[in-house]
Amino acid sequence: MITSVFLLGLPALLATFAGVAEATQCNATSPCPSSAPCCSEFGFCGTGYFCLGGCNPFASKAFDSCRPAPICQDQTFTFKDQSRILSNHTLFDGNASSHDWIIENGNIQMDGDDMAMTLTETNGGTRLSSTRYVHYGTITAKLKTGKWAGVVTAFITMSDVKDEIDWEFPGAATTEGQSNFFWQGVIPTPSQGGVHGQLSDTFSNYHDYTIDWQPDTLSWAIDGKVVRTVKRSDTIDSNGVAHYPNTPSRVQFSIWPAGISSSAKGTVDWAGGMIDWNDPDYKAAGQFYAKLNSVSIKCTNAQSISANSNITSYVYGGTNATSSTPTIIYSNRTTLLNGSGRMLPALGGVSGLMAALGLGSVMALNALFL
Repeated sequence: MITSVFLLGLPALLATFAGVAEATQCNATSPCPSSAPCCSEFGFCGTGYFCLGGCNPFASKAFDSCRPAPICQDQTFTFKDQSRILSNHTLFDGNASSHDWIIENGNIQMDGDDMAMTLTETNGGTRLSSTRYVHYGTITAKLKTGKWAGVVTAFITMSDVKDEIDWEFPGAATTEGQSNFFWQGVIPTPSQGGVHGQLSDTFSNYHDYTIDWQPDTLSWAIDGKVVRTVKRSDTIDSNGVAHYPNTPSRVQFSIWPAGISSSAKGTVDWAGGMIDWNDPDYKAAGQFYAKLNSVSIKCTNAQSISANSNITSYVYGGTNATSSTPTIIYSNRTTLLNGSGRMLPALGGVSGLMAALGLGSVMALNALFL
């Protein structure tokens, strides 16, 4: 789970956002005001870029304050051509047809056919996010991890309401990968994490890591071999709510500093200890790094509607009061910041569907299999 270490650079981050930021924090009980209606993933209100990827509809002024999420497309990415990667995230206007990835923090470098994500003492690490969202599907990444104590490599999916699925590789543990998942940011006790070992060195050797996320099952695989499976039915609590990731999510890759003084002791211990900025590798290269070679995304829900070219995005259409689960609607609503027209009102169930059909904007209603 990517922790609050990214908040270290938040003031500078806010100052460079393509939009208006207010020094107003937001959460589900303290939503944003009309003047800055969008709650960013860091929990601050604003406009412009704040309304794109990571905008939390639960903490924004209204569900339709956040821009629609660009819909999933089957694709395989290599990184020889960087023209589809936007290095300045503040310039992103929501147009997923122009860029596949945005760098939200840090720096990348090319090393032959590989893309290296860097971590320095000053950049706070690097995070790469997809511009399109996956709402169930199979994502496989071919990568090499870092190998230094306190340095964490991560491959995750993250939704705007904090549903999260993880592959994480902490510190110097280069013979294992760790799987985890979260529902709406809830951190359970005990942890739902798993450790999968006996791998050849994850720094020196590429491995294929897979997240196979389906409506009723979630599996993790290494080099094509399934190492863990979770059933949605096994996550249902005493109130009948499934604590299972079920909302559209971006794909994210990162290298980040867990072993620093601002991290909790448990985080530092998990990551293998404090980062040694005098490590010979760091002294020689001026950075730590992890390498990404390719990413394959095969969509599940989008495949069934791919024949209809009008379907361009997901929107939140309302909340099921009995399950605390937002309803997801397929829509042709624009994602662009300068796009015209408002999104759907926050209507769920049959009434929401009928209103959407009346506008000619919704092709299907997904009740998230609950």
